Amino acid sequence: MDKVVTFGEVMLRLKAPQHERFLQSPVLEATFGGGEVNAAASLANYGKAVAFVTVLPENDLTRACVGELRRLNIDPSAIQYGPGRLGIYYLESGAAQRPSKVIYDRDYSAVSLAKPGDFEWANIFKEASWFHVTGITPALSQSAADLTFEAVQQAKEMGLTVSCDFNYRNKLWNYGKSAVEVMTELVKYIDIGIANEEDCQKSLGMSVAADVNKGQLDLEQYQRLSDQVLAKYPRMKVLAITLRESISASHNGWSACINDRAGFYHSRKYDITHIVDRVGGGDSFAAALIYGLTTYDTKEKALDFAVAASCLKHSISGDFNRVSVAEVEKLMYGRESGRVER
Repeated sequence: MDKVVTFGEVMLRLKAPQHERFLQSPVLEATFGGGEVNAAASLANYGKAVAFVTVLPENDLTRACVGELRRLNIDPSAIQYGPGRLGIYYLESGAAQRPSKVIYDRDYSAVSLAKPGDFEWANIFKEASWFHVTGITPALSQSAADLTFEAVQQAKEMGLTVSCDFNYRNKLWNYGKSAVEVMTELVKYIDIGIANEEDCQKSLGMSVAADVNKGQLDLEQYQRLSDQVLAKYPRMKVLAITLRESISASHNGWSACINDRAGFYHSRKYDITHIVDRVGGGDSFAAALIYGLTTYDTKEKALDFAVAASCLKHSISGDFNRVSVAEVEKLMYGRESGRVER
């Protein structure tokens, strides 16, 4: 069966309304999100069979969360319930030259307390062909890192394709291990690598001669970087790198490149103005790439679909990318005027 399994943490997302500062008004918008569940939501939206695996506490908030997963057609049957708490992240959405801010409140979350042996991976993967993880879960705790390794190794033993979005999060690596120590070992098991211009440097310790904070991207540097990564990790078949030109918090250039050892391809670039919500943009790219690689006949088409899908995510509030395949393909094939459809 062509089923995708994702594993990670789902959090309560508390966001200041529109582009307000934290508690400028006494309101925070409550939704759910997190890298791996965001990917699951996109894949379900594209019609893929997808299951999300995590650990949650037993309370009304998590029951509401699981209900939302069901409404999104995400299979929650492998979710475990145990000690700990529901992680939270707070979001203040930036505008113009004021950047967005994220505050994490994830210590002692249920999934960070989980450990190897808590899941029957062989049963979870029984009908799956693809397993997706990120570099976020291994950053939460040593036991969460160990559990991620266990899951990835079991997936490889069972013949699944394994993808990983390297997703470097500086604020999370606090338990005594660095991202490089952990991720350079995890990536040895990965078939499809996904990263942005910072992740390869901070998670894998590989350098690129470009300043990611200046918003200017040198494509030749990223071809060399992708060659370096693929040379170091012979099991990896494909590396995709998203390329964001940060003109301001409200205005980004957006494209991506892919290296499959046979060639290097750069997608078209979108000029995204008046960004509504860029959080989850990378996750929407990862999910759309998975869809593209399992649907289209070339990796170039898969990349074009992923870039178009993640471009559209910047127009949608919340972590989840609520767009259809048809909507993505319209943009992918050149329809980008935004005119009303009647």
